Formats: sequence, C-alpha cells, structure tokens
Amino acid sequence: MPIVTITVQGKKSPEFKQKALDAVHGALVDIGVSPQDRFLRLLELDASSFQFDPTFPDAATPRTADFMLIEILLGAGRSVKIKRQLVQGIAARLGAAGFDPEHAMVCLQDVAWENWAPAGGRMPHA
Repeated sequence: MPIVTITVQGKKSPEFKQKALDAVHGALVDIGVSPQDRFLRLLELDASSFQFDPTFPDAATPRTADFMLIEILLGAGRSVKIKRQLVQGIAARLGAAGFDPEHAMVCLQDVAWENWAPAGGRMPHA
C-alpha cells in the first residue's frame, strides 16, 4: 500500500498534475502494486516554501520550476532490484508524459508492515 506525495513549486495545471500522478502510479503498478491501490497527493507550494538546488548532486540539466520531489512510503521488504525498477519506471513514464526526468527526485521510505492501519483502525499485520 504505497503512499505517494509529489511536491512541486507553484500552481500547476490539472493536466500537469494528472500526468505526474499517473506516471508514478503506473510505475508502481508495473512492480506489482494493485491498480486500485491508489493513494497519491500532489502538493503545490510557493517558491518561499519549496526550495531546491538547480543541479545538486548530479542533475544533467538545471532543474526548473517543474521540478518534482516524489516521496513514496512503501511496505518494507522490497528488494533493491524492485526499487531500482520502480525509480527507472517513474523516470521513463515521466519522460513519456513530456516531463524531463532529470527534474524529478525520488525518495523511497520503507515502513514496517505493523505500522500500517489502512482503514477502521485495523492493523492487519500487527
């Protein structure tokens, strides 16, 4: 049950937002996440609330105001191979949607299964 947060600078069009959310969700589905397991949000912050360096640590092209910080909470246990596939899938899908994948930073965080309560206060893995 991944939970995705995409943070961007400034107001974006509905099309921008939908393409970004669809790209990330599609890459999650590619690694075996259910298509119905869709818990994503896109946060729009002004420049004073969301700052980023244009090239650090190794961006091939300077980041623009279309930079995306993509944070994904994942249930623990996925291999590095699967995580690499996910990150590469996000980059490929963003590129296919017209975004520069160099302007997307992905951060994955493993969350132990006993820390999930998906509905009604039930903790199915605790």
